[in-house]
Amino acid sequence: MSRPTFDDVAAAYDEFMGQWTRVYVPALLRAAHVSAGQRVLDMATGTGEAALMAADAVGARGTIVGVDVSLPMLRGALAKPRARRIRLAAMDGQVLALRHETFDTVISQLGLMFFPDPVAGVREARRVLRPGGRFAALVWGALRQMPWFGGLAGELLAQFPARRADLFRGVSLGAPGRLENVLAEAGLRGVSVTAETQTFRFASFDDYWRHVESGAIRIGVMLRELPPETVRAVRGRVRESVGAFVTRDGLEFPTIALVGCGSA
Repeated sequence: MSRPTFDDVAAAYDEFMGQWTRVYVPALLRAAHVSAGQRVLDMATGTGEAALMAADAVGARGTIVGVDVSLPMLRGALAKPRARRIRLAAMDGQVLALRHETFDTVISQLGLMFFPDPVAGVREARRVLRPGGRFAALVWGALRQMPWFGGLAGELLAQFPARRADLFRGVSLGAPGRLENVLAEAGLRGVSVTAETQTFRFASFDDYWRHVESGAIRIGVMLRELPPETVRAVRGRVRESVGAFVTRDGLEFPTIALVGCGSA
């Protein structure tokens, strides 16, 4: 299975995903037991938001290493004013060029579900963890728990039925028991999974759709392959599908992510 690329949406990522997904990071760091002085690896670091927040937690005596397969995403992380606090490297999370047992903690924010083989990724994380070290991953919940995504994904599936796997890769670990099974199969001990709910807010449907078309919502890039009249029709149907989430202030989407963790 190929890995979906985020190279072409790296510039748009922080405006949407970076803005909203960083609110989940405190739960990820708590599950990983990140604390002062630790050596932490952030797998699939993207534009570095989780790594930077982990740097605050470990302090001056700690070390944060962020790895990702996407050079544009890493360049986005490197451009941030606080980037000097973390070490960044281009690396495949399933084949880490890192020594055994060198980290106290490994975290992964919204990356594990995009690995071609998530179990292999967690096994690599366990390999580089010191005995007793913690692994924690944040992944999206089930499709029904992501209303800003589900209507759009359903419309795109009707246009691209052969690309179902790619369309729904983001929620591939959200099914009940799936994340627990991945972590346990990879050999982690004391596995647990908890749900974390946050609300994504947009000033209007037009504001939401702007993020979709920009590629900040990754599957929105697929709209560029459709004729303009089809895109207009899809837009209208998606607008109807999110009607239940309209408020006086715009659109509000309660969204569930799962935090799975265990020990090496």
